[in-house]
This record gives sequence, structure tokens and C-alpha cells, in this order.
Amino acid sequence: MQPLGPDLAHTQPRPVHWVATAAAVAAVIAGGSFFQPSDAKATTSTTSTTASAPGTGRLPAAKAPDPRAADYPMNCGRARPDVVDRGSADLDGDGRPETVAVVRCQTAFGTPPSGVYVLSQPTGQAGAAPRVVATFVDPKEGMSISDFAVRGKTVSATLLGYSSAKVPRCCPDLQRKVNWHWRDGKFVLKALPVPGSV
Repeated sequence: MQPLGPDLAHTQPRPVHWVATAAAVAAVIAGGSFFQPSDAKATTSTTSTTASAPGTGRLPAAKAPDPRAADYPMNCGRARPDVVDRGSADLDGDGRPETVAVVRCQTAFGTPPSGVYVLSQPTGQAGAAPRVVATFVDPKEGMSISDFAVRGKTVSATLLGYSSAKVPRCCPDLQRKVNWHWRDGKFVLKALPVPGSV
């Protein structure tokens, strides 16, 4: 599988893509196609629960959002999207855990594109479904995800893509390791160096 190199972005420059690349340190693919996960941003809520855990005087641990209960901004026809991977942590430091979910539509063949979403549990709304507060990867970008992990406040993954429409959807031929980390009120994307690069 061919790594995605930063020098490949120069094959078909577009002003919007240059701005996004500079802002998000995005991965790109060969053949003039643009390969970049969404520049994800999220807002935090400073509201916290005030009830103490019985007999401890401490606040109870907040429950991580259940990714199976969320409504994702993707169209899978009549089927609900499949949650194929997930991880939870307090990514933004507000004292409440977020859940990051890797989601895709069901299919009998090929590799459907994945979405990567950050979920937050609304406060003060008992029984409310988790809400999507950030999109790391939009399924419309045509990428698949591997090596997904949530460690501490960092979310990491390998983005898999295709160098052309002729490449079978079962077998992505491009890859780039990336991570997202909360900094200055938003999630910041970092594309890791391509193996063998200086």
C-alpha cells in the first residue's frame, strides 16, 4: 500500500484545498484527488452535574455517550449506520467523557466509506440521545479507517483511500496515519510523517 505524501498535493491545486490543508495539516492522495479528513471543531459546555455520589461528597462519574443511540449525519437508506469501533475519554477537559465512534453503512461487499464522529451527552436532559459535536471524517470523503484508538486526550487512526476510481473498493491503496487532539477550544488534526520521509 502506498503512503500518502505531502508533495502530492501539488498535482491539482485549488485555493479552497490549500486553505484547508494549511489549517488542518491534511493528508492528500495521488492523481490530483484530494484526501483530507474534515477539519473538526467542537464547542464545550461548562455545565456540570451538581449531585454528589452518595456518602462520598464527590461528583459521580459521568457516563460516556452510547454511540448506538446517536443519530449520525449520514444516509444509509432504511438501515441504521453500524458502529464498527469506538472509544471514550474526556477529550476536551470539561469533566465529562466524550465518545468517538467509527461508523459506516452496512454492505454485502466492498469496503463502505466510514465516518468518525465525536459524541457528547447533553446535560440536564434525562434520556436524551447523544449528539454529534464534531466530525473528524465525513463518509462523503470516501475513506476507510483502521488502527483506531483513543488514548488519553488523543484520537488516532490510519486513513485508507484510493488513488483512482479504478481501484477496487475492497482494496484501498493509499494510507496516512493521523491524530486529533483538543487544543485552544477545538480539535486539531495532525497528519503524521509518511514512513521513510525525512
